[in-house]
Amino acid sequence: MTLDDQLRTALPSLTRAERQLATHVLSHYPVAALGSITVLAKAALVSTPTVVRLAQKLGYKGYPDFQASLRGEVEAMLVTPLTKHATRAGAMPDGHILTRFAEAVVANLQATLNQIDPGEFDAAAVLLADPARRVFALGGRITHAVADYFTSLMMVIRPEVVLLSDNSATWPPALLDMRPGDVLLVFDIRRYENAVLQVTEMAKEQGAEIILITDRWVSPAASHARYTMCAHVEAPSAWDSNAVLMVLVETLLAAVQNATWAMTEPRLRRLEELYARTRFFRRHR
Repeated sequence: MTLDDQLRTALPSLTRAERQLATHVLSHYPVAALGSITVLAKAALVSTPTVVRLAQKLGYKGYPDFQASLRGEVEAMLVTPLTKHATRAGAMPDGHILTRFAEAVVANLQATLNQIDPGEFDAAAVLLADPARRVFALGGRITHAVADYFTSLMMVIRPEVVLLSDNSATWPPALLDMRPGDVLLVFDIRRYENAVLQVTEMAKEQGAEIILITDRWVSPAASHARYTMCAHVEAPSAWDSNAVLMVLVETLLAAVQNATWAMTEPRLRRLEELYARTRFFRRHR
């Protein structure tokens, strides 16, 4: 069990001060706990003994032991694809890759669903469904494809949906047009990208509401997000899996579609008329 899992599991049994500290660490994970005990206590508005007590409640000897465990997780989340492959190659479990990969994806999905707050998910969907807000989406080198998929379908469900290009030269004009209350959906999984963090920070300065879909180690962009959803992404591969991110995207799309059906239905009908007129799709014989 990772440190963030331990903190989430322990929350109900913590004192008020310990819960305040745990919440701060989770909201700024993993950066918050990489500094000194004094800096962490000050940032969370608790005492240093509270930090020590929380570490001990989680099974650590003290804060240095707690921090050493966290550093190990940080090293793991920054590994390159080559390092991941070399690590797995020596201890591949038996069974066909299809079975092993599918089992990993199912386990990731279950673990993700167990830790996502339904209330936060619903609130994020409400923001995305609000016709008074424009919606922007941004992904990284790999997750840009997920952002592209999201916008391709969301722009059918509702108007004023924009995909931020993977060309960084287009970002300043897009940021210039962001209005207070607009929504930026960000995808960022390890290895976290500086450009994604920078755009997220500037969008927040413009007054945009940030929804972040990240991994369980949590992108630094979370410090600017109103809502953060963490997905488990590990897979028997040199790369992390985007499968659970896609499930979250498709569920968000379904939630927004249900909330905006009075607007979405005529849009879908008109779209089908346009496709039929242009003979875009082949007819079934």
